[in-house]
Amino acid sequence: MNKATYVHKIFSSIARQYDFLNSLLSLRFDRSWRRSTARASGAAPESKVLDVCTGTGELALAYANEMGPNASVIGADFCFEMLAVGKQKVERQKRPDVFIPIEADTLALPFAENTFDVVSVGFGIRNVADLEGGIREMARVAVRGGCIAILEFTQPNDRLFRGFYYFYFTKVLPFIGNLVSKNRDDAYGYLPKSVMDFPDCEELASVMCSCGLEDVRYYRKTLGIVAIHVGRKKLEVAE
Repeated sequence: MNKATYVHKIFSSIARQYDFLNSLLSLRFDRSWRRSTARASGAAPESKVLDVCTGTGELALAYANEMGPNASVIGADFCFEMLAVGKQKVERQKRPDVFIPIEADTLALPFAENTFDVVSVGFGIRNVADLEGGIREMARVAVRGGCIAILEFTQPNDRLFRGFYYFYFTKVLPFIGNLVSKNRDDAYGYLPKSVMDFPDCEELASVMCSCGLEDVRYYRKTLGIVAIHVGRKKLEVAE
């Protein structure tokens, strides 16, 4: 089974428990991480925002909350089950217009070049089968000078904290996640494995630069367990 098929399978199977477990397993820090990402992107009330690998739309909604009452954010994901949960969520909140779900693969976004002021992804880019291809596609649909924002787990620098964190991340989190979600495909065992295999902060910044972005910088959060990377699409195309 290839990576895309496996990722689709596990996320479709945990879609209904996804938001609850994110909040539980992150001790509710996930909400502040998303708010910080929306703010770091510089999204304005009139900005056109696309959130890829949007899942249930949590990061898209964080953008909408930061942008104000007239905001509308497109969320793209190739997992219909996750999008359906997100759509039901905003309908229950009586906010159906703030989140526009689109079923689409991050490697082949159905949008024209230079469309969005901000293109973001939260905890999803490591699940894309081709990391560089995914970032290039995000950059393609961003306007010149537009922001690419990536929120992702990373590995903490502090040696003492790292030991405690790895125990929780590789032992406790998968056990609780798989137990509560009743998942038989070890969906929450996949999480720490995918993070350990993912580039560190400096490496990801380098990949973003190689994908045509400039002014790339990152901010570590919560003792370095997550990082927000932001970069700008170049204003001019190199001849």
